[in-house]
Amino acid sequence: MVWVEVVAMTQAEQLGQRFDVAVIGGGAAGLSAAVVLGRARRSVVVIDAGAPRNAPASGVHGFLSLDGISPAELIETGRKEVEHYGGLVVHGEAQSARRTADGFEVVFDESRVVSARRLLVTTGLVDELPDIRGVRQRWGRDVVHCPYCHGWEIRDQAVGVLGTGAAAMHQTLLFRQLTSDLVLFTHTAPALTEEQAEQLAASGVRVVTGLVDSVEVADDRITGVRLSDGTFVARQAVVVAPQFVASSQVLATLGLHATPHPSGHGVFVAADPTGLTEVPGVWVAGNVTNLMAQVVTAAAEGVSAAAAINADLITEDTQHAVTAYRTMHAVGHDHPDVSVMFTQEFWDERYSSSDRIWSGNANPHLVAVATDLAPATALDVGSGEGADAIWLAAQGWRVTGVDVSRVALDRAAKQAAEAGAEIAGRITWQQADVLAWDPAPLRFDLVSAQFMHLPRPELESLHRRLAAAVRPGGTLLIVGHDLETSIGRHHFPDLLFTADQVAATLDPDDWHIVTATPERQVVDPDGQSITIRDAVLRAVRRH
Repeated sequence: MVWVEVVAMTQAEQLGQRFDVAVIGGGAAGLSAAVVLGRARRSVVVIDAGAPRNAPASGVHGFLSLDGISPAELIETGRKEVEHYGGLVVHGEAQSARRTADGFEVVFDESRVVSARRLLVTTGLVDELPDIRGVRQRWGRDVVHCPYCHGWEIRDQAVGVLGTGAAAMHQTLLFRQLTSDLVLFTHTAPALTEEQAEQLAASGVRVVTGLVDSVEVADDRITGVRLSDGTFVARQAVVVAPQFVASSQVLATLGLHATPHPSGHGVFVAADPTGLTEVPGVWVAGNVTNLMAQVVTAAAEGVSAAAAINADLITEDTQHAVTAYRTMHAVGHDHPDVSVMFTQEFWDERYSSSDRIWSGNANPHLVAVATDLAPATALDVGSGEGADAIWLAAQGWRVTGVDVSRVALDRAAKQAAEAGAEIAGRITWQQADVLAWDPAPLRFDLVSAQFMHLPRPELESLHRRLAAAVRPGGTLLIVGHDLETSIGRHHFPDLLFTADQVAATLDPDDWHIVTATPERQVVDPDGQSITIRDAVLRAVRRH
């Protein structure tokens, strides 16, 4: 579900939420995937260490309409597009990931943690270069490996191919298409067959035997290749064949390890055509699984993986909605166990079953009380789809909205964003199980819990904890269905309470307490108009 209300929170607060998808790696694959997921209204966070493999290159090539764009500009543009669709991009290096009861947790920068329902790893690869002086220093500039990425830029120059393996012959023929002045340094490559020697001779490629000692550089450019016997061959650019090693450290913490690629060019993480790995819920895209992928290919694989992840989440969301639908009907009739009503799963499924559960209007008792108060800080507990929190923010309050349901919070955040940036900017959404959650003591000027119905011991414990969060001079507002009210078969009398029962949890020496049981007309589940009574407690903490 989309998490669009990012402007209302600090980055640390945003990272405390559970995302639909965490993308590890912010290159072309990861950012493309995040854009697709954002456009599908999924909440997504991208964790990126900021060290792209192609950083030394002057430009990206073969990417239609973006040919020649610098790697840095491509990444910056991609990040802005992710953020435009509600995604969060975080600088950091992921160290590990682990499965949790409802998804995954990723640890980055040693101690920061983010949770998500699904993972997409797009950490790319590391180029293991030949141990020859000068190669690493010029890598990505005039020491290159791919004719499609860099060949045009060194066309018609004096080029040397450093033979380090079986790929030397293939590389030589590829670069012969781009220049007529080409030398193959056999170095440590296998000896040429008679057929290969003939092909090179016919193509006008010069062959130089012996070990290469260094790539010589002067005035910030390659001048030639020096052999171990001192021979110097003038060259302007050098071609090498690295070993491609997937950056799979995070995947290894999930039990996924890189294996030798069939091509012999390195090690990769295997996956199906959509990028799904052997670990359910974990996808890969880009060079971590496709060693030969260019930037445009990696971007396309990110798009494909994102679509597969979104489809997987849709399947899960639909299953939750069906379960919620069945559970609600069961609870409404003869379900023997009401404990399911107090879980995140229940409420996620309940909210997923419909585009809207509640009216969208602020609760009238809250409106009546808060209208007379000076806007300050407010805590809205059981905030649901956010109507109360949004109304308070519109009056100038700085609001923390808390609910157990991630689906409800995402919906509330979307409604707040649609109400305007000024209103959304005053609200912080927090997911918490109120059965165990402790708000900060003496923090809020108004604490509101509207129609929170729990078993009696848990409810009394919650009311005490909410009272502890009210500042001196602040207001505690508890509203629920009165114990004497019967609203039909969908409610459980054991979960109802009176205002006096709430008052009994407060010390009258510390509070000025007012209770009421106002009546109102509603339509019950059978379509009948009935009179119900609300239990309303308004208490002000004494100074």
